[in-house]
Amino acid sequence: MDEVRLIEVKEDILADNDIKAGELRESLKKSGTFLMNLMSSPGSGKTSLILRTGEKLKKSLRIGVIEADIDSKVDAEKVAASGIKAVQLKTGGFCHLDASMVETGLDAIGVEDLDLIIIENVGNLVCPAEFDTGAAKNVMILSVPEGDDKPLKYPLMFSVCHVLLVNKTDYMELSDFSMDAMEQRVRRLNPNIKIFPISCKTGEGISEWTEWLENEVKNFQGL
Repeated sequence: MDEVRLIEVKEDILADNDIKAGELRESLKKSGTFLMNLMSSPGSGKTSLILRTGEKLKKSLRIGVIEADIDSKVDAEKVAASGIKAVQLKTGGFCHLDASMVETGLDAIGVEDLDLIIIENVGNLVCPAEFDTGAAKNVMILSVPEGDDKPLKYPLMFSVCHVLLVNKTDYMELSDFSMDAMEQRVRRLNPNIKIFPISCKTGEGISEWTEWLENEVKNFQGL
């Protein structure tokens, strides 16, 4: 009987994706367009954060949004209604975006007249963390109702992100969420991660977050 050959498909897919992501990153650097990959669980507040961020920065930065959903364009319509340029990617069952999908979104939205493009990745704490999108920074949201134990359950997501936004702090008094315990767990995985407690509902912490983001974009552009 012939020996069965084992092919590591996932490793090949990730390697090809990393090459494409590197090409995108180099191209975006040349155009001066800062790409930010926003990840989280469903319902944690990604779209609300984008709307709040747009309110603060759309006078100083030209902003675009690439929305990703398995099936719908609800979020893209919300973002577009706020006056921010948006395109919707329908992933057709995929639980993440990869660099090739992002390239499709970039081609559709155009990069030459934008300073900041935010990817709203598919709501998921597993698959999106595995795929480099070509973004300059990875940002994630953890909402208070999800609990402070998520770094223990999804370590890769917390490891690959440059920024953690702890949303729905207005819910803290109704929760047993421990900010200290959460931060200790996160920093064991990622000592240099920046953490911003925020509330998209009340606006708490949004100014601190958007000030950081604006500075990152300007530094990226060499301004």
